[in-house]
Amino acid sequence: MAVPLPRHRSVPRLRLVEAETAAARAEPVSDLRASAHPVAPSLVDLDDAELVALVKVGDRGAFDALYRRHAPYVLSLAVRIQGNVTDVEDIVHDAFLRVVGRLSELRRGEAFRPWLASVTANLVKSRLRRRRFLGALGLASTETIDLDALVSDQAGPETRAELAEVYGVLTELPVDQRVAWVLRYVEGNKLEDVARIAGCSLATTKRRLQLAQEALLVLGPGAPQGLTDEPLATTATERAGGRA
Repeated sequence: MAVPLPRHRSVPRLRLVEAETAAARAEPVSDLRASAHPVAPSLVDLDDAELVALVKVGDRGAFDALYRRHAPYVLSLAVRIQGNVTDVEDIVHDAFLRVVGRLSELRRGEAFRPWLASVTANLVKSRLRRRRFLGALGLASTETIDLDALVSDQAGPETRAELAEVYGVLTELPVDQRVAWVLRYVEGNKLEDVARIAGCSLATTKRRLQLAQEALLVLGPGAPQGLTDEPLATTATERAGGRA
């Protein structure tokens, strides 16, 4: 999957690992995961709204189908925001635990994935803030970037160095700016979707992105330029023409 950073077209596109690959590289998710049995064929073709409705009435098979469909995406999102695989299995567990526990609050079942993304982003933000706080007290190690978890096997040394530079800047940004930038320029979400997932207004989203872009100007003339109304990257799901 080629995911371009918002840089000049002369800069080679970065190649990030796909959601399924990220899931395979991480540790197995804990006990709130799909059962070992295959999802019933009758459930595989159901959309999220139909599966959510079944989960609400206690259908375990429907939960398995939702988990298998979206767990790779949750893990990939957590890895890309963090820049490493630290505790990602716990984040996946906690994200599904929270959404399943509050599923009655979800009025539109088709909004399950964006809601799950919002819960995931908030969990990662909380962990990043806690780590920074503990780091300031000398109680936690410096945040590290795991390029092996971010870059596909086909990426060359130049791409790895480029991505390391970008994430080196992102780790210094306020957490809200970092999350907004990853959601927009790595995950390829539209501005409105970034605002929805981040739980803030569109104006606040644009301001966070602009501040993040200004920080990335230290990378030189290839750094991100002005905001546009269209995403500058596409997700693995969109490129594959299906669900992650």
